[in-house]
Parts: sequence; structure tokens; C-alpha cells
Amino acid sequence: MNSMTRRLVIGTAAVSMAMSLAACGDDKPSSSKGNQSIGLLLPERSSSTRYEAFDKPLIQASVEGLCTKCTLDYANADGDEKVQKEQFDALLSRGVKVILLDPVNAAVTAPWVEDANSKGVKVIAYDRLASGPVAAYISFDNERTGELQGQALLEAMGKQAANADIVMINGAETDPNAASFKAGAHKALDGAVRRIAYEQSGEWKPEVAAAKIDDAISKLGKNGFQGVYSANDGMAGAIIDALHKAGRTDVPVGGQDASLDAVRRILTGEQAYTIYKPYQPEADAAASMAVYLVKGIDITSVASTMTDSNGLQIPSMLLTPIVVTKAKVVETVIQGGLYKADEVCTPQFAKACKDAGVPGTY
Repeated sequence: MNSMTRRLVIGTAAVSMAMSLAACGDDKPSSSKGNQSIGLLLPERSSSTRYEAFDKPLIQASVEGLCTKCTLDYANADGDEKVQKEQFDALLSRGVKVILLDPVNAAVTAPWVEDANSKGVKVIAYDRLASGPVAAYISFDNERTGELQGQALLEAMGKQAANADIVMINGAETDPNAASFKAGAHKALDGAVRRIAYEQSGEWKPEVAAAKIDDAISKLGKNGFQGVYSANDGMAGAIIDALHKAGRTDVPVGGQDASLDAVRRILTGEQAYTIYKPYQPEADAAASMAVYLVKGIDITSVASTMTDSNGLQIPSMLLTPIVVTKAKVVETVIQGGLYKADEVCTPQFAKACKDAGVPGTY
């Protein structure tokens, strides 16, 4: 077993242990009588495929495995914060006991959380840190994620990095994670490249990111930059397409989320890297926290660290992200169980998979 796989197994085992502790209390009297439903509100579908493909089904399976009497009440806001507020209020009206909230706009959620708390409903910030007195927070170390993105971009540019001009297309300014990704990326890039020549928000929207890279080309010239930082894979794909249309196929572009199309682009050499966040441990920890709170059990055995949120100390669990390059596809997203080789290596990508040493028959 290689060191990468070992880290994934150890991390998953630690969360599984916490889950087992929660499950042990499943048949005991609950401090929450009657309704034991858990709300799950996710932010979007179009700009990142992870929420529907991984987060929702994994959380649902974990909740059902931990608590036979619990139900999951799910909705996706499709990027609309007003819709998400309506979904949040609907959960309160239906009497859920806990809400797992991944906010479209984290800055506006404090009154929501306070309203929930006044009704005896606990809110867990999932993946993005919602503002307000949330009961817990589960995510990845987001500044470290940005730092890893920046370091991977430097490695992709190699010796030309020190004299490189960089374009940065960041995530939405309404997302606190995007600010952390940006800060981490700057930590890695500032002083290591000649300059950040162009920096804008892509708003987590591929079409916006494509427009921004077109603007960068217009302002800097087609050959006026040597690398592109993209905050996620959805935007990276649009950026790569725009660069190809402009005649640039030699610019390293990286992303985040280890989406299937990004992994394939990495294998073909179109994308330099992505960031893999093992969704199973995150989903398991979120489910454990939610079930603990439904049952009135102390969550500090799961949320063992603290995150500052405007002076509030939020019990938290922060997981470690992993860089994926062509050389690491097998040991990360395939051995880690995110994808099977035959999912990645369809006939169109068979040669790229074989060249990268992905096991299988193509």
C-alpha cells in the first residue's frame, strides 16, 4: 500500500470510528422526540458536478447507516441565494432538527442561523463556512487547498515560473472558501513568479471564466502570460477551451474538485492538475455531526478543532486536500475510490490512460 493510499485509509478510518460511536446510540431514546429529520441544502449544480454526484448521495447513505429513524430532507439552490433562503425556511416549517447548510452566499446566513437556533434547530456549515452561530463546521483546509493549487501551477511551469506572468480566475466573492483559496494561492505564487498580471472573479461560472480569459488575452496579448490559476475545474474547462480557440495550447491551467472531465483532461495533457478532496470522509463526518446533534450527543469527538468566524469559535473538522497530476491519477482518484478505471478510460481516453499507466483493458 503506497503512502497516499495509506493516508486516505487512515483518514477514512478515523471518521468511520466516529460514525460507529454515533451508530451505537441509534436504538437509545433520543433527546429529540418525534421528528428526527435532517435537512441538507447544497448550493449549485452547474458549475461543479460534485454536489449531486457525490455529496448528496454519500451524506444520505451515511445518515441512513447511522440512524434508522432519521430521514434526509434535501434541496439544491442552483446558485440562487433567494431560493436557498426559501428552502431553509421550508425546512424549519417542516420541523427538521438539524440543517446541513452549504451556502450560496455565506455572508447572508447569520439571520437564518439565529432564526433556526431560536426554534431549537442546529445548523452545521458544510464545506463552506456559513456566517452566524453555527453548531459545527466540516470542510477541507481551504487556504491549504489554494496553496497546493499555487504550488502545483509553479511545478507545471517549471523553470519558466520565476519569469512568468500569471492570470488568476478566482471563485465567487460571496463564497468564503474562495477567499481562502485565493489567499493560499497568493501565498504560493507571490514572489515566486514575476507578477500576477490579471486577476478577476469567475464567480464559479464557466461562462464568466471564459469571458475573463478572453479579456485577459485582449489586455495582455495572446502570448502575454505563461500560466492560469483557476479556482475550480468547471471554470478551468471553459478557460482551456477559450485558450485553445485563441491558439494557445501551451499554458498550464489547474483547477479543483477532481471532476471526471478534469481528470480526463489531465490524462490528455490539457489540464495540469486538480485538487482531490476525498468526499467520503467529509460526507461521513457531516452525517456523524448531524446524527450526534439529533440525538443530543456532544460533537467534540468529531469536531475536534476550532475555526474563528467573526469572533465566534466554531467546533470544526478540517480535512486535508490532495494534488492530482497525470503521474498521480492512479494513486489518488482511482485507488482512493473516487472513480473506477473504466469510468475514466472510455474509448476516447484509452490511449491517454494507457500512457499514464492507468490499469485496465481498453
